[in-house]
Amino acid sequence: MQTIKLSNGVEMPLLGCGVYGSFQMPPIDCIKVLARAIDMGYRMFDTSLHFDSEEPVGCAWRESGLGRDEFFLVARLGAYNLGEAGTAEDIDESLRWLQTDHIDLLLMQYPYGDVFGAWRAMERAYREGKVRAVGVSNFTQARFFDLANLAEVKPMVNQLQCNVFSQQRGMEGLLREFGCRLMAWAPLGGHYDKAEVVENGVLASIGARHGMTAAQVALRWLTQRSVAAVPRTINAAHMAQNLGSAGFELDDSDMELIASMNQLDAGSIDYEDVDFVRSMADAARVGRVERNPGPAGFGFGGSAM
Repeated sequence: MQTIKLSNGVEMPLLGCGVYGSFQMPPIDCIKVLARAIDMGYRMFDTSLHFDSEEPVGCAWRESGLGRDEFFLVARLGAYNLGEAGTAEDIDESLRWLQTDHIDLLLMQYPYGDVFGAWRAMERAYREGKVRAVGVSNFTQARFFDLANLAEVKPMVNQLQCNVFSQQRGMEGLLREFGCRLMAWAPLGGHYDKAEVVENGVLASIGARHGMTAAQVALRWLTQRSVAAVPRTINAAHMAQNLGSAGFELDDSDMELIASMNQLDAGSIDYEDVDFVRSMADAARVGRVERNPGPAGFGFGGSAM
């Protein structure tokens, strides 16, 4: 698996598996999907407290028989930052559900609420060894600069909607300034984009010359530029194809042609929209469904593993 080095020296895989809402299936079925991904060679899994996807990932890696150091676990905090104390509690909760004593990369999910209080909790967890690297998600240029400029520990990753149609070119210089890496969510487009990446004729034409699919070309265009990607799928063939995207190189003309496809550079979501921010605040008030992690903190329905 190809990796890139973060600003603190931690090696992060360039390609992983995004786990959104436990794939909207019963946890036990989600674990089977994740076990298949592990068997194929996936080692980085992107989870989220907000989307309730940590528990199956924790069970899947534990049941794999592989050591913890074989995996790179990404965890994202809730939708609305609840301050230093609340974030510290959320970090400990994520550790319990992921069944681990450390998180490889902890991301602040959105730039709302008590951002600086939450970041202090993340910095403390980093210094205590609970977290190997810290970063943010969905931070626009202004919000990223405001945090990175004042933080003692600078964000090492900014996870953004990034694909051939939303290339985040405007963010590149700012990330370089602070030594921050870009990670792409929705690297294959999906329902957030008007045109599906995987059905694009230009990408399909490029792929045909390399014996690859349009999706593989889209992923390779990201990873070849050292942009990490976490595509989400439960389809075994698609999982294998995504991993296979590392097996070829795009030439300069391919890279330039794809660069010309940029449409909505910063993505299709307006993170300054008041109604969107209000929905994140409302989600925080509702809170997560309470679950019993059991006496050991692991397993479903209070069953320790």
